[in-house]
Amino acid sequence: MNFVKIMRLVLMFACIVLFGTAGLVVFMHLQDPVEIIPHQTPGYHWVKFNLLPKDPLSFFMDCPPGGSQDGRVMGHKAGALAKQAKPGPEGGHIQPRQRRRRLLIKKTPIVIALNSSTVTLAQLGPQDAGAPVGHWHRLYQVQRERKKIMRDTCAKYKSNSRRVITPYHVSRIFVEDKYRVLYCEVPKAGCSNWKRVLMVLSGLASSTRDIQHNTVHYGNTLKRLDGFDRQGISYRLNTYTKMLFVREPFERLVSAFRDKFEHPNSYYHPVFGKAILARYRVNATREALRTGSGVRFSEFIQYLLDVHRPVGMDIHWDHVNRLCSPCLIDYDFVGKFESMEEDANFFLRLIGAPRNLTFPRFKDRHSNEERTTTRIAHHYFAQLSPLQRQRTYDFYYMDYLMFNYSKPFDDLY
Repeated sequence: MNFVKIMRLVLMFACIVLFGTAGLVVFMHLQDPVEIIPHQTPGYHWVKFNLLPKDPLSFFMDCPPGGSQDGRVMGHKAGALAKQAKPGPEGGHIQPRQRRRRLLIKKTPIVIALNSSTVTLAQLGPQDAGAPVGHWHRLYQVQRERKKIMRDTCAKYKSNSRRVITPYHVSRIFVEDKYRVLYCEVPKAGCSNWKRVLMVLSGLASSTRDIQHNTVHYGNTLKRLDGFDRQGISYRLNTYTKMLFVREPFERLVSAFRDKFEHPNSYYHPVFGKAILARYRVNATREALRTGSGVRFSEFIQYLLDVHRPVGMDIHWDHVNRLCSPCLIDYDFVGKFESMEEDANFFLRLIGAPRNLTFPRFKDRHSNEERTTTRIAHHYFAQLSPLQRQRTYDFYYMDYLMFNYSKPFDDLY
């Protein structure tokens, strides 16, 4: 009997070793060496993206050359390094591969170089619209301050020591290869017109006026960063100018509510409206439950704050912090909806866009309606209780801190 038990144990151990070896062989067979070992380009220092890259705008703000305490390369020394470095292969769209490879790439980290985009002050001289030199320096200073606040907030509240960038984190980023721009889409913060601008820069249209709303959002003409392979994503994050535009969170939320629930909508009414009315409206009529129309702002806020929402989140009212991952991706340019014209046209000059291309002013949808302003947002939030206002502020607290927006109501804490 003892002999039989020993033989069983030996056989079991042999099976475990055999299956383990087979699994290891299969795993190694599935891996692409490019996905295991990052391509190290001469002149680049590769690190996991738990260190913030340098501030590209620091080249132009009289910063002394040399290193800094957080390991970033600063000043003209970094600028020279960026010029000397030869970028690696750009990488194209994801080639047709078996499904197993796509699953692997979703889980593998992306390694980011210390070098970032190279926005140069040389493009902004006296010939630029006759603007005085102090004008450009003021706008550069604004960018430095915004980025500093964003980084300080990330350092204080976010721990990225074990986090890395995956294709999920860049799924909202649009790519324009000609002018080397990465734009993170924040809905209700000018994204429709920014997509129009990217289409003109790409040569897909001659004027922003010529591009219809459906073409902008459903035409699939613009490339997304997660549509590239891992090497292509890394290359663009390292070398392209990365930018996002944000908006005061309460105003952005009210703008989304007005757009999606106060006008006929074949998606948001049946998908979100019906679920919201069924959960939060007492004695809802059959017609309301059938169509999902007529959601009140207070009901929408109940849905937003409910940890057990009857339907999931949506990009139009999700946090910028989740949409664009600013604590993982070191954006070169942070614009604001409130100063859109100045910020947007400054950015276009930075990337060397055609002089006749300016950011469009027209309202994309419901053009006869007034844009959502501070006054209009306060009117909607006045319908809520102080507790609901506080909880909504808490919901967007990181966006308020990260992008330096003031409290919208005096009684908030």
